[in-house]
Amino acid sequence: MVCKQQYILISTMILLCLQSLVSAQWLETTITVGDSPNALVYNSTNNKVYCANWGSDDVTVIDGVTNSVITTITVGDDPLTLVYNSTNNKVYCANVSSGNVTVIDGATNSVLITITVGSYPHALVYNSTDNKVYCANGGTGNVTVIDGATNSVITTVTVGDDPWALLYNPTDNKVYCANRGSDDVTVIDGVTNSVITTITVGDEPLPLVYNSTDNKVYCANGGSDNVTVIDGVTNSVITTITVGDDPRTLVYNTTNNKVYCANGGSDDVTVIDGVIDSVITTITVGDTPGALVYNSINNKVYCANGGSDDVTVIDGASNSVITTITVGSWPRAFAWNPVQNRTYVVNYNGASVSVIRDVTGIEVGQKHNVTRLILSISPNPTKTFFTIDSPTPVRLIRIYDVFGNLVRTEDMTQYENRTTISVRTMSAGIYFLQVNAANTEFIKKLIVTK
Repeated sequence: MVCKQQYILISTMILLCLQSLVSAQWLETTITVGDSPNALVYNSTNNKVYCANWGSDDVTVIDGVTNSVITTITVGDDPLTLVYNSTNNKVYCANVSSGNVTVIDGATNSVLITITVGSYPHALVYNSTDNKVYCANGGTGNVTVIDGATNSVITTVTVGDDPWALLYNPTDNKVYCANRGSDDVTVIDGVTNSVITTITVGDEPLPLVYNSTDNKVYCANGGSDNVTVIDGVTNSVITTITVGDDPRTLVYNTTNNKVYCANGGSDDVTVIDGVIDSVITTITVGDTPGALVYNSINNKVYCANGGSDDVTVIDGASNSVITTITVGSWPRAFAWNPVQNRTYVVNYNGASVSVIRDVTGIEVGQKHNVTRLILSISPNPTKTFFTIDSPTPVRLIRIYDVFGNLVRTEDMTQYENRTTISVRTMSAGIYFLQVNAANTEFIKKLIVTK
């Protein structure tokens, strides 16, 4: 028999455990993939994750619900990077040594076509406005522009020496290309595919990131240990920010308007204020940080530390380290699944993908022994409105696009359990609803058609 004191102790322990789950994340599983996995991308239409395996010349397809391997797709030589076309549900894989791009059908996981591009394709980016894919070719100093509908090459744009990274600015429909060999950034018009201008930045520019709040582009310069801030409208340099040693990657926090820069040489992350472009703080992380990803549902930043085989989780509001999670050997790239709220990281030397799960965003009953609540959304797809049926009152709804940007917030406290929301002003596409009901957050996918 359990005495009163034991009952109180057990109840208190359970309560403390439940309270700790509010911000908890854990290593859910590790998935075996091909040799030397190098890149990941998320398919928001079919809830799949694609992993490019440099050493085995293939792409592993992972089910976003079950974490099981669906299939393995043979591609070109040394696949380096991936990008997803949300309009046509296609995945593009740039193959460095064969000088081509493999186009994969996102529904069937079959190869549609292989497109010849320039020498040593290093980077890909998707233009969602005009349905184009851009491929930066490091060996030929140019960018191949691919039609997202027909998979045909539209044109080839000459840029600087050794183009290494690409970025799309949806506000002004521009593509930015960081040229590592000539220390500059080429700005390409997304409509005409012509070069607008070339901007001088620091030494060995590598990653780029876009500040959607203030329409700025940030370029991390690995050789000069700084970040160049570019005005998205005028293409002029606003300022240059000193960061840590050997900055390798950038990510943008849409909630708090911050830019994070992982510095591989100094084992830290510099946090930059997106409004005034000053350094807020520097966060110590693991050894040789080389990749970042932002979780917009929980306002967290994940940093992959290649040298210490772990991932540092950073609170986006306080800039404090929440926890460090051990993963596989040499983690180096991320993808985020907002439906199950999973973060995937490739382990280059471990031939695997580690899956990190966050409590917030998981449907009740999916992971914990509590009563399951069922929310339904209809119609879905929709072009005018959708209705949420919930057994308990819905308090708040946040709507995110496939890139993790918060596009809309609805305060539902004045309504009853059945709520109807118009989508007439929203563009066609795939969105994710973060529904707050019964002190629990649920993630639901919504498709808007026109």
